[in-house]
Amino acid sequence: MKKCDDLFIDQVLQTPSYGWADKDGNLIAPTSKQLWREAFSRVNVFRSKKNWIPFINWLLAICIIPFFCVFMMYYISLPLVLATVIYGMIVMSTHGTIWFHRYCTHRSYTFSHPLWRFITQNLVLRTFAEEVYVVSHHVHHLKSDKPGDPYNSHAGIMYCMLSDVNHQSIAKNLDEENYRKASHFLSHTGVRINSYAKYLKWGSIASPWYVISLWILNWAFWYGIFFLLGGHGLACALFTGAMFWYVLVRAFNYTGHGGGKVKHTEGVDFDRSNLSINQSRPGFFSGEWHNNHHLYPQSARAGFLPYQLDLAWIYIYCMHKLGAVSKYTDSKKQFLQRFGL
Repeated sequence: MKKCDDLFIDQVLQTPSYGWADKDGNLIAPTSKQLWREAFSRVNVFRSKKNWIPFINWLLAICIIPFFCVFMMYYISLPLVLATVIYGMIVMSTHGTIWFHRYCTHRSYTFSHPLWRFITQNLVLRTFAEEVYVVSHHVHHLKSDKPGDPYNSHAGIMYCMLSDVNHQSIAKNLDEENYRKASHFLSHTGVRINSYAKYLKWGSIASPWYVISLWILNWAFWYGIFFLLGGHGLACALFTGAMFWYVLVRAFNYTGHGGGKVKHTEGVDFDRSNLSINQSRPGFFSGEWHNNHHLYPQSARAGFLPYQLDLAWIYIYCMHKLGAVSKYTDSKKQFLQRFGL
């Protein structure tokens, strides 16, 4: 069974044209030219409609730029810059941990009703389609820092920065059984899932109409809320914050895995099976204590040590107290016992 699962994980993502590894099993680190050529090939919807998700990834980034330009030309001020930083670095970042990381990928907690799931999904401006993050992140955990890891830090920062289009799309030629396994990764998220016939047409798990419709409705709703709270200036400022998060988050697994080097700190990074490290900024700003997370990926809490503030865990725990989260996994006790702390 383990061998079959490994074979599935090796096949579930679309292999880039330069491949994951050479004939000797060593990581292929493509040149910048190869990475950009691959990226433009992957977003080309005129070549294949199955490229629609990578295309949407870049289209969304392009669509958010006008808000940034308007903000810089007409509304920039110290208070709004502060709002931009807080929204991008803390609010968007923490939501990414709460929704994409701990719920969608690792199922570390369960909502008591689909309404709470929908509210949590749309707490902030919508960016990545869940599929882009979830499937590839399962591969990342099983192949961390090895060939096939979709954001392998050994291959350089641009390998990670372009991974959402180059390495995180699911394969387009899965058989029906393997497509069923891949779609199961998203079965709990509320995402509208394609039938196998629709997958063969669109090359994705998620329905394009669902992804695009939710994106438009989400942006319209939040622009309206931000405008009511602070006019066009605040709306453009917060959209700008979301833009910076959306672009810069791609670098996280490069820095979060030591830039491809062993940077573990004694008494801080306890998992030495991969290059992941606990960093203060992602930890304090979003609860992303990454080395802890690799030790206990199914835990709804990653801040195990006294100083490790975990904003994502605070949200999950508060939602549990309110009855919106019915159950969760908390591995802090196991961590402390395991390492005698």
